[in-house]
Amino acid sequence: MLRFTLVSVCLGFCGIGLVTADEPAPIEQAKIRAAIEKSIPQLLAGAVGHRENRTCFACHSMGLPVLALTAAKAKGFAIDEEELKKQLAHTAKFLAGNKENFLKGQGTGGQADSAGYALWTLAAGDCSPDETTAAVAEYLLLRHKDRDHWGSSGKRPPTEDTAFSTTYMALYGLERFGTEAQAERIAKRRDDTRAWLLKTPARETEERVFRLWGLEAAGATAAEIESAAKELLARQRVDGGWAQLDSGEPATALESDAYATATSLVALHEAGGLKTTDAAYQRGLAYLLKTQQPDGTWHVVTRSKPIQPYFETGFPYGKDQFISTAGSAWATWALVLACDTNPKH
Repeated sequence: MLRFTLVSVCLGFCGIGLVTADEPAPIEQAKIRAAIEKSIPQLLAGAVGHRENRTCFACHSMGLPVLALTAAKAKGFAIDEEELKKQLAHTAKFLAGNKENFLKGQGTGGQADSAGYALWTLAAGDCSPDETTAAVAEYLLLRHKDRDHWGSSGKRPPTEDTAFSTTYMALYGLERFGTEAQAERIAKRRDDTRAWLLKTPARETEERVFRLWGLEAAGATAAEIESAAKELLARQRVDGGWAQLDSGEPATALESDAYATATSLVALHEAGGLKTTDAAYQRGLAYLLKTQQPDGTWHVVTRSKPIQPYFETGFPYGKDQFISTAGSAWATWALVLACDTNPKH
């Protein structure tokens, strides 16, 4: 906790997003809450659509919406409690069905990415550790045990494409659900991971976001976390948003979008200690509010090649629906973090 406080102080006084007299007034709470109210039903619809049509767990249609919805619930927003329970039960059932494979170190489709996102989802739902989560933790310890980090098994950018996100979620899952018997090995992986994160440069927004998350989770120093936060914040664009890529193709990934913007905001606040009242965060919020669609969603253009049969979850945007669901969930979470009082219902 002390480290988090120190980072917050550094972000306020070491030049990161420092508010000046020229900055506009903070965005009205009513506008933020109205945007959240519009997004919640859409996130739920997409999550229900996946649960009813697939037996697998999906980070984009289930995990990230659950993270956003539980954050909203904590701020007093009304959500469908029964559906939340179904989402968590679906996630737990998926993991339990692969328990033996986890214990053998074989994992399941999506490997550490799926396992990490699933544990993150259960943690958000305040689920208790059990034999299944212990098995998943054992799998994460066995996975890439000869490395100083966890590698991604997929090429589905941005969510399943970089070792930084896989490494953070594996580390978080171990910290949250690891057993006492696994503690020594977890500590060793955490130390190895911290060293890898410190020496490995991030090349794009997703990597900068999860490098920041990872350093905080791995017990890096306040100065090390501050440096990573500065690097991420320096990529904020004039429009207040962030782009997924710094260069290259596709061209759409070189422009600001809701996914890159919201992941950056949430990481800067949750892992980096940036206040939501900071001018940089407020500019990001303004971008999200400006780009929210009338139905309450955000459209993010995909740059992943499909690897599974297409189906409709009920979330809009056709072939872009999965990354748009993820982007909308992150955007909702970023907005929720900026709510300073509970809305009335």
